[in-house]
Amino acid sequence: MYKELELFAKNLGAEVQTDAPMSKYTSFKAGGNASILITPDSLDTLKRTVSFCRENNVKMFVIGNGSNLLVTDKGFDGAIIKIGSSISSIELVGDCTVKCEAGASMKSLCMFALENSLSGLEFAYGIPGTLGGAVYMNAGAYGGEMKDVLESCSHIDNKGAFGTLPKEELNLSYRRSAYTDNGFVITSAILKLKKGVKEDIKAAMDDKLMRRRAKQPLEYPSAGSTFKRPEGYFAGALIEESGLKGYSVGGAQVSEKHAGFVINKGGATASDIISLIKHIQNTVFEKYSVSLEPEVKIIGE
Repeated sequence: MYKELELFAKNLGAEVQTDAPMSKYTSFKAGGNASILITPDSLDTLKRTVSFCRENNVKMFVIGNGSNLLVTDKGFDGAIIKIGSSISSIELVGDCTVKCEAGASMKSLCMFALENSLSGLEFAYGIPGTLGGAVYMNAGAYGGEMKDVLESCSHIDNKGAFGTLPKEELNLSYRRSAYTDNGFVITSAILKLKKGVKEDIKAAMDDKLMRRRAKQPLEYPSAGSTFKRPEGYFAGALIEESGLKGYSVGGAQVSEKHAGFVINKGGATASDIISLIKHIQNTVFEKYSVSLEPEVKIIGE
């Protein structure tokens, strides 16, 4: 079926790669290959490719920048659909209203807001993913999150039709949205911002970026914060207090800069990273009876 999918996607104009090394397409820079990687060149191509996979029971996973994803060393027996620069337009659709397609990087979206003197996205400057990923997991930082600015989100539903969910149906909560449950493919979102002073917006963005660089191990491959924040605690503090700062399994390490980050110190396999994640979970649970839930999505065989 992969050969048929390859021909179908190529005929639509998509970029197609078979036996694709997912270490090239994920921020951890580790993991095995996907049977096929498809990068659609338009929304129509995306829609038709998604429909083909569903109609033919091809296992499918949609990614943006792969910044919150780890593929196992055995790889992913299925189709990875990458929403990239061909589906990344950003435009003003009102004085303070922005329409952004799913493949746009959060950096591009934040810079667009700055250029138009629009405030509300300063918290997101430095988040490494795409708009689609940020909506999917209701990304947040420094006291802000996507639910503060989202008005609606458009998608391809499980029947292959375009649709839209208004804000009240997005079910946005900590690292969750309606899309983490419904399996729809996010295509774009409408964001409601507010007028601001460009210099003040830039200063706030620069401050957030400076704080990230000072506190986070951005010089190493990682998937950002490895664990969700457990209620009443901070994951990084629990990990550090458990004596795990700097602890390594193969090339994977608990960052010495911020214990909430598992990093690829050099040559880490996906198995190294997964083993380290499990060791952290077991150690923290034994010491504090707190269960740490990974924020990073792990897929594959």
